[in-house]
Amino acid sequence: MNYSFLDFLTLVGSLGFFLYGMKLMSEALQKVAGDKMRTILARMTSNPVKGVFTGILITAIIQSSSATTVMMVSFVNAGLLSLTESIGVIMGANIGTTVTAWLISLLGFKINISVISLPLIGLGFPLLFSKKSKKKSWGEFIIGFAMVFLGLTFLKDSVPDIKHNPDILAFLSDYTSNGVFSHLLFLTIGTILTMIIQSSSATMALTLVMCNNGWISFDIAAAMVLGENIGTAVTANLAAAVANVSAKRAARAHLIFNILGVIWVSLIFSQFLSAINWFVVKIGVTSPYDSPHAIPVALSIFHTTFNIANVLIFIWFTKFIQLIVTKMVPMREEEEEFRLQFINTGLLSTSELSIHQAKREIIVFSSRLEKMYGYVQEMLSEPNEKKFYKLYDKVEKYEGISDRMEVEIADYLTKVSEGELSILASKRIKAMLNVISDMESIGDSCNNLGRTLTRKKDKKIIFNTALDENIIQIMGLCQKALIEMQKNLEQGYESINTVYAHELEEKINRFRTKLKKDHLKSVEKKEYNYQAGIIYNDLFCECEKLADYAINVSEAIEEVNS
Repeated sequence: MNYSFLDFLTLVGSLGFFLYGMKLMSEALQKVAGDKMRTILARMTSNPVKGVFTGILITAIIQSSSATTVMMVSFVNAGLLSLTESIGVIMGANIGTTVTAWLISLLGFKINISVISLPLIGLGFPLLFSKKSKKKSWGEFIIGFAMVFLGLTFLKDSVPDIKHNPDILAFLSDYTSNGVFSHLLFLTIGTILTMIIQSSSATMALTLVMCNNGWISFDIAAAMVLGENIGTAVTANLAAAVANVSAKRAARAHLIFNILGVIWVSLIFSQFLSAINWFVVKIGVTSPYDSPHAIPVALSIFHTTFNIANVLIFIWFTKFIQLIVTKMVPMREEEEEFRLQFINTGLLSTSELSIHQAKREIIVFSSRLEKMYGYVQEMLSEPNEKKFYKLYDKVEKYEGISDRMEVEIADYLTKVSEGELSILASKRIKAMLNVISDMESIGDSCNNLGRTLTRKKDKKIIFNTALDENIIQIMGLCQKALIEMQKNLEQGYESINTVYAHELEEKINRFRTKLKKDHLKSVEKKEYNYQAGIIYNDLFCECEKLADYAINVSEAIEEVNS
C-alpha cells in the first residue's frame, strides 16, 4: 500500500483541523454558555455518581467516548466544569461507548455524527453575520462543534486504510499462541490502532472482523479491547494540547483511569474471561472458544462488564486520581484558570462561616486583579511585539475571570442572605456585594487600559519622554492604590485604617487634573498629534477611574464599622 508525502500532509492537516475546531468550540463556549450553563452542568455532575450517568447518557447519544471526553476537556477549559466533575463524566463515557460495541456486534452498523457536521455548519454560518455578539458566538460554537467531528472523520480517512483492508493484518495470526506475550502484543496493537484511527469504536469493528475471519481467538480479541481503552484516551490528550492546565489534567485523568483499569483486569485476565464464558454459555449462547461467530456478543459482554467494573472500583478513588494528575501537570506561574477556591462547596452550617468563606474568595479576587494590572504595566514597557500581544491576551482572559467571579460570589452571598442573619452580618453582605461590583469595574478598567495600549501599538504611536513618564507615574500610583485595597481586604471588617487609601486617591485625582490641564495646553500648541493626544488622555483618565473603584472598596469595608 502506497502512502505518499501528500497523504502525510493530509494527515497533519486533518489533525490541525480537529485541534482548531476544538479551540473554536472552547472559546465560543466561554462566550455563550454563561453561568446558566455552568449551573446546569454543575447539577448534572455535582457528585461523581451523577457525573458517571451524565457521561453514559452523552456517549450513548453521540456514539463516541472520544467526542464526550473532547467535550469535557472543552468544558473544563471554559471553566464550566471542575476537574473532579469531569473525571466522573469521563468514567461514564467508557460505559457509554459500549453501546456502540453492541450496535456493531448485533446490528452491524455505527451511527456517525459526522454526517450532520456540514448541515450544522450551514446552520451556524448565518449566525456569524449577526450584529448580536451572543448569536455570533453561538454560530462559532456550532461550527466548532461540527469541525471537531469532521476533524475526527478526516483523521480516520487520512491514515493508511487499515480499517477497510483487514487483510493487511492477516499476518498477526502467527503471533496468537504465545501466552502472556501474545496478550501484551495485542493489547499494544489495540492501543496503537486506536491511536491511529482515533476511534475505539472503529477499532472494535476491526477487531470483530479479525475474529470473524478466524485470525484471532476470543482471549486475543479481549486483549485488543483493553488496548483500545488506552488508545481512546489519546484523543482527549490531543484536544487538551491547546487547552489550559485543568483541561490537560482532565485528559490525563482519562488516560490514568483507563491504564489502571487495564492493569487490574490483566492480573486476573484468565479468570475474568472464564467468568464471561460461563455467563455466555449460561444464557444459551455458544461458547466464544468454540465458534468464531459467538465472539462478537461475548466480546461486547466482556467490554461492558469490564468498563462497569472499572467505574465501580475507581469512582471511590476520584480524589486520588485528581491528586496524581495535579502532580503530573503542575500549574505554571503565568497560568491561571477560573476556579473558585473557597465557596464552591455550597453553604456552610452557619451564615457567619459562609460569610467568612466569601471574604476569603474576595481576597483571591483582589489578588487576581493585582496580577491583571501587573500585565498592563508590563505592556507599557514591552518592546517585543509578540510578547506585547501575549500580555494583552492575558489581560483579556483575566477580565473574563473577574466577570465570572463577581457573578458567582454575588450568587453565593444572595443565598447566604436568604438565611437568618444578624444586623452586622447583613451589613457585611451588603458591603461585600458593593466590593465585588467595584472590583469587577477595576477589571474592566484594566482591560480598557490594555485595549488603549494595544491601539497605541497598532497605530505605531510613540509618546515623547514627558508623556511616558507621566503615564508611568500615574500607573505607579494606581498600583499602590490596589496594594492598599488588598491590605484593607485582608485586614477585614473589624478595624481598618483608610487614611492612606484616601491620600493616594486624592493624589491621583490631583495628578489627573494637572495632566488634563497640561494636555489641553499641549493640544493647543500642537506639541503632539491628535491621535497620540486621544490615547494619552484615555490612559490617564482610565487610571483615575480605576483609583476611584479601589477607594470605593475600602470605603465599603469601612461602612461596616460605622
